[in-house]
Amino acid sequence: MQKRDCVRQAVLHKSTEYVPYNIELTRDVEEKIEQLLSLNKGEFPAWAGNHIDKCSLEFGRTIRPGFYEDEFGVVWDRSGLDKDIGIIAEYRMKEPAFGDYSLPMADISLINAKCDAFFKTQRDTFCFAKIGMTLFERAWSLRGFENFFIDLMEEEEFAHSLLDAITERNLKILDCALAYDFDGVYFGDDYGQQTGLLMSPGTWRKFIKPQLKKLFERIKASGKSICLHSCGKIDALLGDLIEIGLDIYQTVQPEIYDLQVLKKEYGRDLTFYGAISTQRDLPFKKPSEIQAIVRETMAILGDGGGYIAAPTHRITADVPLENLIALAEAFREQRGA
Repeated sequence: MQKRDCVRQAVLHKSTEYVPYNIELTRDVEEKIEQLLSLNKGEFPAWAGNHIDKCSLEFGRTIRPGFYEDEFGVVWDRSGLDKDIGIIAEYRMKEPAFGDYSLPMADISLINAKCDAFFKTQRDTFCFAKIGMTLFERAWSLRGFENFFIDLMEEEEFAHSLLDAITERNLKILDCALAYDFDGVYFGDDYGQQTGLLMSPGTWRKFIKPQLKKLFERIKASGKSICLHSCGKIDALLGDLIEIGLDIYQTVQPEIYDLQVLKKEYGRDLTFYGAISTQRDLPFKKPSEIQAIVRETMAILGDGGGYIAAPTHRITADVPLENLIALAEAFREQRGA
């Protein structure tokens, strides 16, 4: 079975010859594993047999060593341990008002160029157009984390206006991306923490759900799949997300959820993507234990389709390389590779 078809079948909740899978790494881990396996730069996904590719539709630039400025003008400090995302050094909106700041226009020519370059390479994978920091994360990156929570309570008109503006910009990006042969759109927007939501379900439904619904409707009209990444415990929102059209939920942290209960309650409607813990298991278990966990997780979530096996997050440097190899080998073995 072709990789792309395998993912498509899984998303349709049909049984597949094997469970499709994907492994993503932080940059430093990628360099180390390539060196260990004598791979050229960028060859790890092919070696592992990854089933998914993502084309990020975000732009930015390094403004000085260790500091990155995204297209919204937010500056991220990547000089510490986290060199892939970093922490915010400068946010843009000091007050709950646009003032002299306006969101950048979606640069359609850059988006087209990126999509064109992405599809110049022949791909036998399930391909996502990716918009990270979709709504809530983009809003708090502009205002500051604590400030935007205050806005949601005390500056409701401004909070709605900011989320409206972000959504309208994302719709323009989608209109461009959906013209290409992507299988779906991958959104990143964290709503949870280890024990529950970052905000009440009512607040999420008031501010976030209507905006997500607009984005989801645009994608559904094109016949493509929708994947949402959210860290944390968000089961209180899964019914709402199914209602507005979510197909794939990532990252599914097994230290938070009972996977059997999750599969029973939501497995008819959602495809789960992730569930191999980068927090609890991959850094600490033995390689043989990792492989046992992979087999057990695939048996639970992959029953009847509806599962893409993967680490819950990009693998970071605290994961021993022998555990990374054991993970990849467990994935490849059940595929017969």
